[in-house]
Amino acid sequence: MSTEYPVTDLNTLSSQIADALTTDELTSAADLLKPIPAYAVVALMKRMNQRHRAVVFRLLPKNDALEVFEALNPALQNDLVSGLLDQDVTELFASLDPDDRVSLLDELPSNVAHRLLRGLTPAERKKTGVVLGYPPGSVGRRMSPEFIATRYQDTAAQALERVLAGIGDAETVYVLPVFDDQRRVVGVVGLRELLAADADTPVTQLVDDAHVAVATEPAAAIARICTDRNLLAVPVVDSESRLLGILTVDDATEILESEETQHAARQGGANALDLPYLATSLLVLVRSRALWLLVLAVGAAMTVQILSHFEDALTEATVLSLFVPLLIGIGGNTGNQAATTVTRAIALGDLTSRELVPVLTRELRVGFLLGSLLGVLGLLLTGLLYGPEIGAVIALTLLALCTIAATLGGAMPLIAKAVRVDPAVFSNPFISTVTDATGLIIYFLIARAVLGL
Repeated sequence: MSTEYPVTDLNTLSSQIADALTTDELTSAADLLKPIPAYAVVALMKRMNQRHRAVVFRLLPKNDALEVFEALNPALQNDLVSGLLDQDVTELFASLDPDDRVSLLDELPSNVAHRLLRGLTPAERKKTGVVLGYPPGSVGRRMSPEFIATRYQDTAAQALERVLAGIGDAETVYVLPVFDDQRRVVGVVGLRELLAADADTPVTQLVDDAHVAVATEPAAAIARICTDRNLLAVPVVDSESRLLGILTVDDATEILESEETQHAARQGGANALDLPYLATSLLVLVRSRALWLLVLAVGAAMTVQILSHFEDALTEATVLSLFVPLLIGIGGNTGNQAATTVTRAIALGDLTSRELVPVLTRELRVGFLLGSLLGVLGLLLTGLLYGPEIGAVIALTLLALCTIAATLGGAMPLIAKAVRVDPAVFSNPFISTVTDATGLIIYFLIARAVLGL
């Protein structure tokens, strides 16, 4: 079944429902919602304000409401919780899986979180507490404690009995962790293998090696392994290899999507938005960008200072000012290209901070070759228009600037990783600022040397 809904239809429905809610015509709004699938209701709610979102949610049938709530991201769930009655919230919270509860608790005010936890049954509170016990960002915080496992002494028939007994509560039944007498993971077995095997076949003959994650490891790193290796689930264990839970491929995909969103926003000089764009207030939008603009403003001030320092050179050879935007643009783009490539390699696990020297060497050579290519073009074109001396200044500047920008761009994400800072923070805006200032200094120093200013 398609999970796409025509944007034009969503826009029309959003307008019609908003009009009905504004005039308190709840019956009309409910009629409009009836034929809409759950995924489209989620898309509609992302376009609404908090009050309308809460009213629409209450108009949904109970089963549809739970499906919609589970499909919302934790920030939107938090926003919706604020507009619902306590009884509504308690029932919804109890219906979530433990790992989804923890994601929501991370977004809620502490007093609301404690109240919701008190409303759970002791068994559900215990499951949720297991996940809450691990630090934010760890795979233990994102694992599901609701899973089906089997002992290595079991037969295929006994393992299938475990599947049938727990199928209603388990996060997945397609992969079962296999554990020994001390509950230590010895591998995994697939449901397909169990169904195809004879009933008395020992699980030990069907078990496969498993990639096992320690609960304190970073969730993003384990999620990357899960998706790269096409694993349906990764068993999560404690420091003594005892089974605690699993990370499913669905949860791994959500983790990576969140990481990509954060990286993309930071590379663009902003903070990622927790809520959808249309549901985000103007103040939050301003806050998400203001700090980065202030940082860039400081960088621009440095550029102005450098220009004023070389004002005498500009006065003697005004033609130099024509090439400032060109050189700044090329330097920034060269650095950003290198930073984006290296940041992506870090995210994929292809690079670590220990490989700084090989990356520096490689990017230095790449920058030198790019600078040589652009320098030759600059020498020919600028030399013809403004004379050989100006052509030589532009050529030498491009050579030096591309070499330095590529080297800096490649090094900064790795340095950030080494000091435990998000490499994306050191990407486009920051590198552009550094290469702008560095490029101007190089440009005017070369101009002074070649032109004798």
